[in-house]
Amino acid sequence: MSVNWEELRSQFEEQIASADSLNVIEQVRIDLLGKKGRISALMGQMKDVAKEQKKDFGMAVNSLKQATEKLLSEKVEQLKAQAISSQLKNESIDITLPEKKRHYGTLHPLTVVQQQLEDIFMQMGYEVWEGPEVELDFYNFERANIPADHPSRDMQDTFYVDVTRLLRTQTTAIQMRVLEAKASDLPIKVVCPGKVYRNDDDDATHSHQFIQMEGLVVGENITLGDLKGSLELIARSMFGKDRQIRLRQSYFPFTEPSLEIDVSCHICGGKGCPTCKNTGWIEILGAGMVHPHVLEMAGIDSTKYSGFAFGVGIERVAMLKYGIDDIRNFYTDNISFLETYKRFE
Repeated sequence: MSVNWEELRSQFEEQIASADSLNVIEQVRIDLLGKKGRISALMGQMKDVAKEQKKDFGMAVNSLKQATEKLLSEKVEQLKAQAISSQLKNESIDITLPEKKRHYGTLHPLTVVQQQLEDIFMQMGYEVWEGPEVELDFYNFERANIPADHPSRDMQDTFYVDVTRLLRTQTTAIQMRVLEAKASDLPIKVVCPGKVYRNDDDDATHSHQFIQMEGLVVGENITLGDLKGSLELIARSMFGKDRQIRLRQSYFPFTEPSLEIDVSCHICGGKGCPTCKNTGWIEILGAGMVHPHVLEMAGIDSTKYSGFAFGVGIERVAMLKYGIDDIRNFYTDNISFLETYKRFE
């Protein structure tokens, strides 16, 4: 059987060279190398070739096939490069045009303050724990030494979901879960941030929802001195290195003894001004030593271990830090107000 291999090669080269798109070259590939393509047809003719010519015929077909595959591969790469070049040209940007002003979002001031506090605590070796906002009465009250008939429940009006569940009124509930989870893995050193809810009338200083961050440390030989030193570091980190703190006796069911913590006014430096009501001090948070009964309920030996806890309102810190006089500003969609805090991120 006589085949003009040079003529076939020339035809194939011309067919490949004339393809002007990736779709066309794919059709050429199918026509030449497909199962029903021209090279497959040549292989099918082997049965009609004389025995002494089969070897030469087969080598010629393979040579043609390899040359065709190489040409097709080169053509595909060429067409891909042309397609990319064309796309870049069509999508090019005219850099001589003035840039359009873009408006970027910003972190909410409460988020800024919360992250700043978390960073301070993590540098002190604290872990950050979170918990459910729909909480069990058991963790929100009972484990915090506030049983059903305890008079301190009258201090906070609660949003109940049902008889056992409620919108948590305090992130102390997270601390109770931490005590339970880590009772056999002491010491404990955590902060617990999160939103809390109370049935309160909204005004300039009160909101039915706000963000708390509570801290808990439990271990051997934990004292009020450890609590005071930790709170001094926090106050100076948030309000300036010259800040002082003052401890006043208070009452919380979760702690004994319980304390209110004041920080020297960062506006007047303790001399007295309208911000601190001319006292030189601003109330900032509540704290105290963890009540032994709370430790015992979690399965922790209160004769061997002690601890301290504290709780601060994120809105309270933000209002003092940035001079904001109405808590309701945090819960509006006033873009001008929010953009003020870009510089604090």
